[in-house]
Amino acid sequence: MIVAIVSDTHLPRAGRTFPDRCVELMESAELILHAGDFIDPIVLAEMEILGPPVKGVQGNIDLPELQRELPAELELELEGTRLAMLHDAGPSPGRLVRMRRRFPNADALVFGHSHIPILEEHDGFQIFNPGSPTDKRRAPRHTMGLARVEDGRISFEHVDLD
Repeated sequence: MIVAIVSDTHLPRAGRTFPDRCVELMESAELILHAGDFIDPIVLAEMEILGPPVKGVQGNIDLPELQRELPAELELELEGTRLAMLHDAGPSPGRLVRMRRRFPNADALVFGHSHIPILEEHDGFQIFNPGSPTDKRRAPRHTMGLARVEDGRISFEHVDLD
């Protein structure tokens, strides 16, 4: 199973759109995850048109309609792998251990908020931030993520969109 992962899209804003490569990867995935800060419900609707199912969580600056529609956090079972998702995983010191305690049954956590691509692992638990395909802020590049789920295992990679 291939999963496309985005976060912090902050759309629509100043004429920004999803990069073509990001759209291609989302269309070809079997599932799309968005770790919050869509901003406008139209962004979720546009992502749903791409074809694969879309699962998302609310971000701190999403409009009230999205805040009501989306959960603050969720856990999914993907082909024998348990994946958790939320928007803000808090400060980086101690994050991996803190998230392991918060999601004791998960194999991995997807999160956003910082716009900084992150992949960390400890004792089989991974945390992954895809960065942002549309608003890189302090990150050097626009990025998104791909996850491959196979034989009860999940692996992540960042995709450079610049």
